[in-house]
Amino acid sequence: MSSSSPAANPAAMAEPGDALSLGRRVLILVMVVLGSTLYATTLLVASTLLPQMQGTMSATQDEIAWTMTFNILATAVMTPMTGWLAARFGRRETITWSVLLFTLTTFMCGAATSLEGLIFWRVLQGGLGAPVIPLSQTILLDAFPRRQQGVVTSIFGMAVVIGPVIGPTVGGLLSDLYSWRWAFYMLVPVGLISFVGLRLVLAPDRPGGRVALDWTGFLSLSVTIACVQLVLSRGQRLDWFESTEIILETFLAVVALWIFLAHSFTTRRPFLNLHLLADRNYSLGLVLVAIYGMLNFTPMVLLPPLLQQHAGFPDPLIGQIIAARGVGATIGFFLAIFVGKLDPRVGVAGGFVLQAVSGYWLMVLDLNVDATTLMANSLLQGVATGTIWVPLTLATFATTSSANLPEATAVYHLLRNIGSSFFIAISVAEVVRVGSANYGRLIETLSPYNRTLLMPWVTGGWDPATTGGLARLSNEVARQAAMLGYINAFGLYTLASVAAVVLALMVGARARPPP
Repeated sequence: MSSSSPAANPAAMAEPGDALSLGRRVLILVMVVLGSTLYATTLLVASTLLPQMQGTMSATQDEIAWTMTFNILATAVMTPMTGWLAARFGRRETITWSVLLFTLTTFMCGAATSLEGLIFWRVLQGGLGAPVIPLSQTILLDAFPRRQQGVVTSIFGMAVVIGPVIGPTVGGLLSDLYSWRWAFYMLVPVGLISFVGLRLVLAPDRPGGRVALDWTGFLSLSVTIACVQLVLSRGQRLDWFESTEIILETFLAVVALWIFLAHSFTTRRPFLNLHLLADRNYSLGLVLVAIYGMLNFTPMVLLPPLLQQHAGFPDPLIGQIIAARGVGATIGFFLAIFVGKLDPRVGVAGGFVLQAVSGYWLMVLDLNVDATTLMANSLLQGVATGTIWVPLTLATFATTSSANLPEATAVYHLLRNIGSSFFIAISVAEVVRVGSANYGRLIETLSPYNRTLLMPWVTGGWDPATTGGLARLSNEVARQAAMLGYINAFGLYTLASVAAVVLALMVGARARPPP
């Protein structure tokens, strides 16, 4: 099997041997980016809506977070199947029907009447739409020559990064005007337009016939990811390894991972070709994109409940704060076009440095923070994510052959989604753990023996002698304890950013052509 660069075979996506016209390429770019933006929007459309959905579904904070984590988990589990689906049914059929099915499940998310139903449809939404992002990237890399791939990757990156910003922003506005359900309903017409457009602009391609699926590899990897996610999501609530469920899930995760690795290295046609990891840039790129995923979505999950429940921000204002991230990402992508002409390590390391700065900035904030400061921080995060994406993607796939692109991009986005899902679960668990622990410590100071509480100019409206004052005092202690939990979560965010800077410096300075 010959290995050639994506640029050497621009029309392999649909018309092997025939060059695509400029107009056809532009139409493909527009419709593929529309589909990618739509799917990326659904990933975090629930972030701004978490408090409202929590009230509607009578759920706890960690339970309602499942609508986020299990959606991303389903995406992570199904993403590696992209290569098999494209080989079995063709790229056009796979991406168009994925768009249609996740559009239908998006409508059902809005119509859900229980927490279990909402989680179920969010799982199907993530799983059925999982091939959209990796196939979109594969189609664009094959449809455009190498000299244009930097600009195309920037445009595609905007869809991947800005899409999750559009959802919380517009969703927050619609939820304030109508209800949280309209944040899902608004995506349905766009999804139908995307389905029709993709069917028209993508030429039919020949699937590779009946391609055997490595069920052992697929199931073992799926069990590993699902069990680890359950441990991270439910560990804090069940007191970690004091729970039989957590012990069982950990055991299953370890066994399933061992089966997956042993099988992948010994079978002729594994579910995922682990030999691709021999490429230094590709393997480092996978680690960095996992960290990128960890840092990309976590603030958009943590900030809305913090700002609404503890700082008293209205939903539309929270949406504007998240929207500032999209503006920053747009600026970052334009910067990446120029930075891309330099050593790729400059853009990647520089972007992660900005992430570290934004994380430390969040650590020093308190509950009296104003919206302008938060918008500036969100803008900085957006610039960082936009600056990182293009050089990281180009450096990761620079030495990957065109034949391996579908599988390579699937694993790339798999790690990005896993990083997001796992880190969101870890961060939410840290918020709950530290918040509960510090509430217990702070409440100990509220006793008749604390003479400070006898001073009216200190307690103000928190008069412990009255029922209302005592309730307000308890609420303030809960706010401050929760804030300490969020500060710890932002500390983890900062440490991950610093670690990524070190790894980014190890990426190859100049890419060699693939053999």
